[in-house]
Amino acid sequence: MSVFLGIDIGTSGTKTLAIDARGTILASAMETYPCYFPKPLWSEQDPEDWWQATIRSVGRTMAKARLRPGDVKAIGLSGQMHGSVFLDRNDKVIRRAILWNDQRTAAECAEIEQRVGGRANLIKLVANPALTGFTAPKILWLRNHEPRNFQKTKKILLPKDEIRRRLTGEYATEVSDASGMLLLDVAHRCWSKKLLSALELDVDLLGRCYESEEITGRLTPQAASLLGLTTDCVVVGGAGDCAAGAVGNGIVARGVLSTSIGTSGVMFVHSDDVKIDPRGRVHTFCHAVHGRWHMMGVNLCAGGSLQWFRNELCKADVAAAKRAKREVYELLLEEARTAPVGSDGLFFLPYLSGERTPHADPDARGCFVGLTVAHTRAHLLRAILEGVTYSMRDSLEIFESLGVPIREIRASGGGSRGPLWRQIQADVFGRKVVTTGSEEGPAYGVALLAAVGAGAFKNVEEACAAAIRVVQQTAVDRTAKKYYDRAFPIYQQLYQSLRGDFKSIAAMEK
Repeated sequence: MSVFLGIDIGTSGTKTLAIDARGTILASAMETYPCYFPKPLWSEQDPEDWWQATIRSVGRTMAKARLRPGDVKAIGLSGQMHGSVFLDRNDKVIRRAILWNDQRTAAECAEIEQRVGGRANLIKLVANPALTGFTAPKILWLRNHEPRNFQKTKKILLPKDEIRRRLTGEYATEVSDASGMLLLDVAHRCWSKKLLSALELDVDLLGRCYESEEITGRLTPQAASLLGLTTDCVVVGGAGDCAAGAVGNGIVARGVLSTSIGTSGVMFVHSDDVKIDPRGRVHTFCHAVHGRWHMMGVNLCAGGSLQWFRNELCKADVAAAKRAKREVYELLLEEARTAPVGSDGLFFLPYLSGERTPHADPDARGCFVGLTVAHTRAHLLRAILEGVTYSMRDSLEIFESLGVPIREIRASGGGSRGPLWRQIQADVFGRKVVTTGSEEGPAYGVALLAAVGAGAFKNVEEACAAAIRVVQQTAVDRTAKKYYDRAFPIYQQLYQSLRGDFKSIAAMEK
């Protein structure tokens, strides 16, 4: 029996998933761990937690599927992007990893742009501007603020690649995740020697860079013993969580775009060629498809906005849902459905964690605009759904302005599960929205990559064609679309009107 594992090192936990040679899911398991917030807007995790969660989730998955050690032929790795693991010469972790949603590096972003002669030059080198979440600013932050730790640093790895090191002993990464470090020449799929030189960083700090389906090593005897596997099991490059999720949803061909609404919101579109936004509003990264690229817009608090509303304003509803043995989000979406299209003129700006696309503004703040005494809680709920979807339409319009064709939109994540939010997406985007039978996200995508690397499929495109099917379609409501087309420019103008006020508010908080 040939089985392939996908392991996703997420922010809330690590998920392991097993598939067979046809892409059928056999079993999965999730293990959680904490985040640490030592200062406002800082976010860290302990890499040891990732490793222990990997061991436990692999063991549980193997037990659920009743697999033998020799059944598993290959492993694919995915994980939260941009995080930084600092290792000393003895491979000991020097400090907790700084995560993708950490906002401490604004000064270092400015330093990077200054060192290369401005944002435009930086985009020419690595296809993207410097953002606080990226890895390169974190490296400079360590050098600027913890110089002793920086002097001890001999290797810097991304979260999933620290797990790779513990599995195989290899220092390696792959092009999709490496793109988010802000150190990769994305167009040529290799480390940018020019940028590394400008930043006075040695390329030896980084791992060897592979394509996503390439084999990067085999399990060491120690790792094989801990996981209940064999040293014949290989580990492929894998992918950053966004590219891995796209593979798991079949976004591997020209003209196909995915919307993923989890804590953050991601608009992800495949591109056969390198397409770069000269203004840096959206990201251009290497795709997990060999020799291909993708463009991506990221909204930092998409499903997180609804989660905030649930946690802070719906505590009684959470208790009621538990008593009724229902999911509280189902109840909230049913309530939102009772409000009309457009929420009677109420707008929500989903900038509860600052914003990345298209504004790259850590000072942006969330707000309701247009409240009247006539508005109910149902209006607030629907306005959140609409505001998040407007924020994602920002990315869609940028993609189209750059000439990227879009013929199909596939929805995934929490925003795809309820019919109301799928309908709002179809109406705001003005396109039919489809969903696939795959709901397993990045872990499934890298399990398919592992199957490709082990020879079960010829390439990623063949694997997705064999394993992924469209199962549901949501057509556009033309009346709703007409309303949203009128409202969207108002939504866009609200940020421009409030941008200065956001900065004034942020200054008062410091």
